[in-house]
Amino acid sequence: MARFETLDTLPALNEQAAGTRVLIRGDLNVPMRDGVVTEATRIDRLAPTILELSDRGCKVVVMSHFDRPKGKIVPEMSLKAHVGPLKAALGGREVVFVEDCIGDASEVAINALPEGGIALLENLRFHAGEEANDDVFVKALALLGDAFVNDAFSAAHRAHASTDGIARVLPSAAGRSMQAELEALEVALGDPERPVLAVVGGAKVSTKLDVLSNLVAKVDRLVIGGAMANTFLYALGTDVGASLCESDMADTARAVMASADEVGCEVVLPSDVVISEKFEAGAPCETVPIAAVRADTMILDVGEGTAQALAESLKDCKTVLWNGPLGAFEIRPFDKGTNIVAQAAAKLSAEGKLRSVAGGGDTVAALAAADALDDFSYVSTAGGAFLEWLEGKELPGVAALESQAT
Repeated sequence: MARFETLDTLPALNEQAAGTRVLIRGDLNVPMRDGVVTEATRIDRLAPTILELSDRGCKVVVMSHFDRPKGKIVPEMSLKAHVGPLKAALGGREVVFVEDCIGDASEVAINALPEGGIALLENLRFHAGEEANDDVFVKALALLGDAFVNDAFSAAHRAHASTDGIARVLPSAAGRSMQAELEALEVALGDPERPVLAVVGGAKVSTKLDVLSNLVAKVDRLVIGGAMANTFLYALGTDVGASLCESDMADTARAVMASADEVGCEVVLPSDVVISEKFEAGAPCETVPIAAVRADTMILDVGEGTAQALAESLKDCKTVLWNGPLGAFEIRPFDKGTNIVAQAAAKLSAEGKLRSVAGGGDTVAALAAADALDDFSYVSTAGGAFLEWLEGKELPGVAALESQAT
């Protein structure tokens, strides 16, 4: 298990916590349209850490990036528009906006907070030192706080000043969301209850190669879906017609399957598929055995037989890890395969028979569309960080917390 301090164990947050200035790294890089936040899940998940520290009497200072201003002040990328949504997530508690994230004026504003007061700093990426993990910028940030809490797993794959550098300067801990994420990931791959089944979908083998290579050594069954499955089928000599297929990755696909054989991981590919001549709503489609794909058709989903078999196989599993849809779920009826398997996983999870962990942008959208999202054991809001964790890479933001653990 990853070793790191939490809100429960870091002395600075427990012994005389009242008045302690706590810098919280959140991820407020949320979808916006016309200056209005349109999806606030990351803000909602940050709220418990803020509220808990505020209730302890800490002076809570939230910092985050937003978009890509590239070290320059870009007014439309200001975090000022996030004050309202953050305040709403905190049940209406007052949030003071600080016009910069470093400097004397910022320090004065933070010191002026009452015990339990909450402030939001301006966009970290308005300063080039943030992404450069510059020592001078790290020290400037550290002057604003007495302790650091990282509650942004979704930014943990970046070695930036606010995720890596500052954790090596101030007493540091994982926030509640970060803690929950790391504990869920440990359950899924670190020390999982077996058998473990992984579902990996997506368009291209080339973007998931490191994921596949890492997972075959850690799971018992690897289900490959989406257009990525076409490349594996092609590598086995199957005619995939006009389907999206990376034919130049055939040798790589065969190497992944060979590695799986060596370690006893079963690779599961579709036995029947849904095909159509067009990828558009209302286009005629049919389900055929994998050997019956015609030259003028595209594979757009796993067949119902494959989906039902996968759903049934989940009953024999204890842990499922999910990243990517099984078909082109954005357009009906090519969402059916994903829906069948996702709903089966959700039902077993709700019954306490399966531990299910999912992550990735398309994954979250697909599970939500299947009305299965809420019953999964844990769903990560991280994108790149979740993918890099699946690849087996060290995440700088997590490593920095672990380096400070006593």
